[in-house]
Amino acid sequence: MIETTNLTKRYGPMRALDGLCLKVEKGDIFGFIGPNGAGKTTTIRILATLLGATSGDALVCGYSVRRHPKDIRRMIGYMPDSFGVYEEMRVDEYLEFFAAAHGIARGSRTKVVSDILALVDLGHKRESLIGQLSRGTQQRLGLARVLLHDPQVLLLDEPASGLDPRARIEIRELIRELGRMGKTILISSHILPELGDLCNRVGILERGKLLHQGTLSEVASRLREGRWVQARVARDPERAVAALSASAEVQEARLEGDMISVRLRDGTGSVAGVSDLLVREGFGLLHFQEEEMDLEQVFLRVTRRAGTAALRAKPPQPERPERGS
Repeated sequence: MIETTNLTKRYGPMRALDGLCLKVEKGDIFGFIGPNGAGKTTTIRILATLLGATSGDALVCGYSVRRHPKDIRRMIGYMPDSFGVYEEMRVDEYLEFFAAAHGIARGSRTKVVSDILALVDLGHKRESLIGQLSRGTQQRLGLARVLLHDPQVLLLDEPASGLDPRARIEIRELIRELGRMGKTILISSHILPELGDLCNRVGILERGKLLHQGTLSEVASRLREGRWVQARVARDPERAVAALSASAEVQEARLEGDMISVRLRDGTGSVAGVSDLLVREGFGLLHFQEEEMDLEQVFLRVTRRAGTAALRAKPPQPERPERGS
């Protein structure tokens, strides 16, 4: 549904995007994460045909952002991180205005608006003035607006930005419901735990480069440099480490406090094989668990590595002469 090929955006000498190759499949809820200034909003604005790329291309629903922007606009719903509302309008007037802008027939608008208000749980607010709505309710109204023409793809840029915890939960549940309806959703956010719980795939952007993409478990597995398990035994932990280290399934085993960390050998190591060995040798297995990383840990490890690599690649700066020299 979304595919970019060497997508690049320059502002003078600065590269906001640097050869981005991103793929979002139909039905994905794709979490697009990265620090401020990484290029998330630039990418989303290019996909929404609001910003031109310097080079490369992007396809949305099979249409090129360069050659078919009008076709793309009919297929997408774009919600920026902040959007203007007409505070003196009623909720239903606001949505009917945008329904007309989308070319929805006059006779169908009232039903379309009612259906969308029911979907976002704002039916009871249809006659309220927008200026009297809370920030969270206005965010749900903004999402209602981009759903009026039933888009296949949703581009959501920080949809929960500035919301209180309850409002964030409401937005998250609404996005999850849209996913169940078959929408393809690209969502950028810095609220990492919520993305990890919401998205089936993620992409990590740093300084305009896509560092990793895939399911959270795939990305975490690559960053761990193999699969790790943790075990605690009742007897002879040092001898247990030695036994594990001698196993053909184990790449590395080490004792960390009272816990044994075991790295499985790629291709041959199995979690079951490690637990079977410890039980068979009579060490008394008390605890056994494969290491897991949440989205926040993944993000920190990725960006830490990228920052280290950037520092190593930075050419040395000439020393400044001493004063008076």
